[in-house]
Amino acid sequence: MVGVTTEQIHIEPAPRIAVERAGSGPLVVLLHGIGGGRQNWRAQLDAFAPHFTAAAWDARGFGASDDYAGPLAFADFSADLLRVLDHFGAAKALLVGLSMGGRIALDFYGRRPERVAALVLADTSVARRGPRKEEEIAAWLEVRRRPLVEEGKEPRDIAPDIARTLVDPDTAPAAFAHMVACIGALRKGSYLKTLEAVTRYDGFPPFERVDVPTLVLTGECDRIAPPELARATAAAIPGARLVVLPRAGHMSNLEDPQGFNAAVLPFLLEHAARVGTP
Repeated sequence: MVGVTTEQIHIEPAPRIAVERAGSGPLVVLLHGIGGGRQNWRAQLDAFAPHFTAAAWDARGFGASDDYAGPLAFADFSADLLRVLDHFGAAKALLVGLSMGGRIALDFYGRRPERVAALVLADTSVARRGPRKEEEIAAWLEVRRRPLVEEGKEPRDIAPDIARTLVDPDTAPAAFAHMVACIGALRKGSYLKTLEAVTRYDGFPPFERVDVPTLVLTGECDRIAPPELARATAAAIPGARLVVLPRAGHMSNLEDPQGFNAAVLPFLLEHAARVGTP
């Protein structure tokens, strides 16, 4: 590992956001999915730090970041991300988001496009498939809420089952165990609020108006953001590139870190000059 330091950002108002950073240079911010945390990006911190200030956060309510009162809105994520960029003195950043993290990156771009140098949308289900009926959304949420709310289970009780839905069956045991541990460490209240916000979110900016370099990446075996949706997303964003990683599922950066880094690092290096140095 490179010299990785962890810092707690204390910016009022709360919640405080925990960021693990490595390296120096143009800022790359790594945004995890709903079942993860900053620890999911260790292989990327190691690979990116020789070239960038690589910063992986715990989103509010996750990991070492603070919980918060009331419901969650995506505007909260974007406000937190703005604080992170300001903390590092970065006028712009390269944003790498996986799953929910990709949605956060797009939401932030829609609100503050002048602060985004390039986007990597990894395993991010964002292609529009028409409006979802409220009853369909409610049914989807109920399936996921029932074990935690009605049956009184904790995230650690359902972690192995959730992890199996995310990965390719041939995922290495160590990567699978890491995912189970991450899901098991989730805080129930924050997870449920995040699940609600992510499921109901439909605030993507018009894809045809995204005018920063964009890389769309997904795993060949991803059942949540499958290749056909990734292709539709890449086709809708002007000039976007598409990468499909063989034998990877929804957690492609953990399942195939070498393939993920080989696809993402050259893209980031190509567009590093758009950032400048914090």
